Amino acid sequence: MPNQLRRRRMLPRSSLSPLFSMLSLMAGGMLMPLSAAALDLSDSLSFNGYARAGFGWLDGGAGQSCFQLPGAPGKYRLGNECEQYAELELEKRIYQGEAGSSLSIVGMASLYNAYNRAPVFSGQDGNVRLPQLYVKYSNIAALNGATLWAGRRYYKRHDIHISDYYFWNPSGTGAGIEDVKLGEVKLSYAFSRKDNIYQEASANRHDFQVNEIRTNTDGLLDVGVSFVEKSSKVADATSGWSLSMLHTQKPFLGGSNKLALQYGVGPGIGLGATGDLHAGRDVKRWRALESFDWQITPAFGGQALLGYQKDQAPGAGQNWWTAGSRLSYAFSDHFKLQTEIGHDRVTPDNGPTRSLSKLTIAPTWAMARSFWSRPEVRLYLTLARWNKAAQNAAASATTLAADGAFGNRLQGSSIGVQVENWW
Repeated sequence: MPNQLRRRRMLPRSSLSPLFSMLSLMAGGMLMPLSAAALDLSDSLSFNGYARAGFGWLDGGAGQSCFQLPGAPGKYRLGNECEQYAELELEKRIYQGEAGSSLSIVGMASLYNAYNRAPVFSGQDGNVRLPQLYVKYSNIAALNGATLWAGRRYYKRHDIHISDYYFWNPSGTGAGIEDVKLGEVKLSYAFSRKDNIYQEASANRHDFQVNEIRTNTDGLLDVGVSFVEKSSKVADATSGWSLSMLHTQKPFLGGSNKLALQYGVGPGIGLGATGDLHAGRDVKRWRALESFDWQITPAFGGQALLGYQKDQAPGAGQNWWTAGSRLSYAFSDHFKLQTEIGHDRVTPDNGPTRSLSKLTIAPTWAMARSFWSRPEVRLYLTLARWNKAAQNAAASATTLAADGAFGNRLQGSSIGVQVENWW
């Protein structure tokens, strides 16, 4: 979910004035022509963004709701997203140094509106947030090309696209020094407080990363350690830490391969982000993810995911397994057929195994043949099946629950249309 900026006083008013001009442009940004690349509005101003919108129905005529297994941190997203969402980012360069350094201010507005709600962005229908607002001083020669930054920002995030799952996400409000070159590797440090607006209590978090460690031909390793201090706002809080390692092999079958290994203790179970501040040292999390995307021919591309996560906690531990893939085949420059299949299993320490399988078929209009090309307009049919344990674990009135849209049934479907673009 998008984050909200809380510390606007970190910048003087004179530095914020370009941001006010940027935000006045954002409201009209969705009406601008869609493009596959950033829009260069001037030599010193750029506009980037992401947007998806659509509508759908469950079988039986009910408004669409999404299929996600209780206890699973992600879901397979093709034909399984239930919101209009956009992120509109403007970056303004306000100083250009002679040696290549530059000072910039970045602002991003996000707009969220759930399906089946009035098309507004307030109250129960949606929201408008400011997930990013920061300044950065880039390419500092005295720091071997490093960047100094301060504010709220998305910081060194890593995700799996087909599940929209950010498995390593140390974003937050704070400051840092990023990408100090030391030989062939880069060093970074970030201090942050609150990760996002939904975090009820904050804690100091220190993030150290060593990036682009060469391991083999075309292979790079990123290593990060995150320390979460004991929160002064939580009575029974403890400190925690996490370790994350990500190996990326590129090129790989015309795309790339990612292998992630992560471990966290106490509040470090967020694995880069801040986890539960009440978690003691006996609460631990292990995670392993293998993901690769490919473009074997100009027409045939896709992405696959295999993942495992183990949560150790007194009376509340569980294991999560996931496997899925999206295939994309282009019959012409403007028509693709996409399919996505995914399966999740969650086994609590003190309960039966929950399972959910989901299949989507999506005829797609596109601007190019490749898997990653956008914009896309998709018609979709999604089929899902789950077991009784998943139904019993689902929150009341949600999709899988016995008092939800499908009642006591253990299967269901949805149809709809969606447009997605980034630029």
